[in-house]
Amino acid sequence: MRILVTGGAGFIGSHLIDRLMEKGHEVLCLDNFYTGHKRNILKWLDNPYFELVRHDITEPIRLEVDQIYHLACPASPIHYQFNPVKTIKTNVLGTLYMLGLAKRVNARILLASTSEVYGDPDVHPQPEEYRGNVSCTGLRACYDEGKRVAETLAFEYHREHKTDIRVARIFNTYGPRMLENDGRVVSNFIVQALKGIPLTIYGDGSQTRSFCYVSDLVEGLMRLMNGEYIGPVNLGNPGEYSILELAQIIQGMINPDAELVYKPLPQDDPKQRQPDITKAKSYLGWEPTIPLKDGLELAIKDFRERVSQES
Repeated sequence: MRILVTGGAGFIGSHLIDRLMEKGHEVLCLDNFYTGHKRNILKWLDNPYFELVRHDITEPIRLEVDQIYHLACPASPIHYQFNPVKTIKTNVLGTLYMLGLAKRVNARILLASTSEVYGDPDVHPQPEEYRGNVSCTGLRACYDEGKRVAETLAFEYHREHKTDIRVARIFNTYGPRMLENDGRVVSNFIVQALKGIPLTIYGDGSQTRSFCYVSDLVEGLMRLMNGEYIGPVNLGNPGEYSILELAQIIQGMINPDAELVYKPLPQDDPKQRQPDITKAKSYLGWEPTIPLKDGLELAIKDFRERVSQES
């Protein structure tokens, strides 16, 4: 198949491209390199079945493809809050143009939505039926409200134009190729521990997250794309850890003497986040397989190589 991956030079997109290329598909990678990086797709650049297009999806583009994995959007608060209007445009205009493309060429499109659509949830764990507790004027709204509109657009295109859609709600994902400066908790702790600086915990560290290794997530995305269930479907690891626990695990794996420092919790930071993956299990036969420590070892190895190159 000829498959388009928007945001294909990014963290999740590049891992997805690896899998698609290994399966023998023809892959078109679309990226504006705001948070993506050429090094993530370097090994495919000379491959005749791979094509890289530098393009910003807030502008229309005409292509011929069979499937579209629509992943393009900065996903960490540091990056999506740096230019919030651009983030909204990416989620709304970008999704609109990609749905229009899917409709025109009769392609199936998978929208990468997010657990952020649940906001600071008062239902735990979060099933897909939960409608969320989101501030539409808060600092994170450009991303979480942007993704909520993107889901709305996808379902309206499906109802009105019979566009073949799939919607994945992605929970915290980690692994090699995460950006060192993305401000997310796994990369923060790993980089701080490697550089011998204190690990920063926001709040008292009791807030919880679930962490899914990137290869597990990619498997879920491909099963959703190629299955019959439209979604939305939660893709994440139901193993729940407090931020303090995560800090202590990474501290123990890299630098047991590292200090822990506490800072105030940012506005609208969710207290709990854990996916209910009943639908993913029953409709996709999917659940994560890689334990946190095993995944962290692989991520730490990758970060260690990059941090040592910098110094």
